[in-house]
Amino acid sequence: MTATVGARTPESTTSGRWSSWGIALLLPVGPAAVAVLRYVLPYDTVDDSSTMVRKAIAEPGRASLVLWLGFVAVLTLVPAVYAVGRMTRSRAPQLTAAAMLLLIPGYLALGWLAAGDQVLWLGPKAGLAADQVTRLYDAAHPTTEIAEVVFVLGHVVGTILLGIALWRSQVVARWAAVAVIVSQPIHIVAAVVVPNHTLDLVGWGLQAVGFAAVGWAILRPRARSV
Repeated sequence: MTATVGARTPESTTSGRWSSWGIALLLPVGPAAVAVLRYVLPYDTVDDSSTMVRKAIAEPGRASLVLWLGFVAVLTLVPAVYAVGRMTRSRAPQLTAAAMLLLIPGYLALGWLAAGDQVLWLGPKAGLAADQVTRLYDAAHPTTEIAEVVFVLGHVVGTILLGIALWRSQVVARWAAVAVIVSQPIHIVAAVVVPNHTLDLVGWGLQAVGFAAVGWAILRPRARSV
């Protein structure tokens, strides 16, 4: 009997290669989706509810695109950070664990927050006047406050910790780790300090670039073995 237990067959090698490519391609999708979402968002985060409603009604195409991009982000962000965490946990276990504890609940809360944008888009489509949509949005807002705290704390602090874990673990080049570390502070500045959608695109875009670098790190052993 010449076969050994656990020997890698051509089928398992091919399956592993496709799995690696799938993970590598998935990694930047979520951050990139949010980057575009923040760029096309028809209102500013600091706007009051009546202003948000007015701007969303004036830009229904953008309001609809925000929902679809948010849907993509909800589906892809959690598996992406989990995959990054698998790359960093052996050399930075505590940082990775802390990042996961913050990021996974934070990203899961994003689905709840998207309900507000659904109100902004569906209200006018249902024939509601702007003041009616505003009252509906205000009535729903208190239920999202906890989700907002979980999301903001989770994705800002968690991403910084994950970037530091990338730096310490040396999974990627230093510039990629720095891109992840600074991405969410840039987002916070662009969202609430000096509202700027282009800067917001840059912030989340840096996270997408950093995650793409992790994807390349996943593929490199495969590339060398071919």
